[in-house]
Amino acid sequence: MGYGKDVQNELRQPARDLREKIPEIYAAFGELHKASMTPGALDVKTKELIALAIAVTRQCDGCIASHARGAAKAGATPEEVAEMLGVSIQMNGGPGTVYGPRAYAAYQEFL
Repeated sequence: MGYGKDVQNELRQPARDLREKIPEIYAAFGELHKASMTPGALDVKTKELIALAIAVTRQCDGCIASHARGAAKAGATPEEVAEMLGVSIQMNGGPGTVYGPRAYAAYQEFL
């Protein structure tokens, strides 16, 4: 089982179906995502690493897939991702030792 592309593929159609029912919510979320990921005091890579850390602590496979892809696309190195996941494990305890490796596997898929 893949933790990146497989998760995104699994969610693609249900997300499209729901987006058709509540397009204004998805549009607003898209604008929030765009605004929060725009470079500012923090660059996109740092923001994607933060989002991936939060995804691990929230145990959200879809979020992990999305932000693992974003981190890879933004140029995060395997060492940066691994170090960030170390902090995620420290902050999240046992569940971090499950979702951290999932996040690293997803990142590797998109790298």
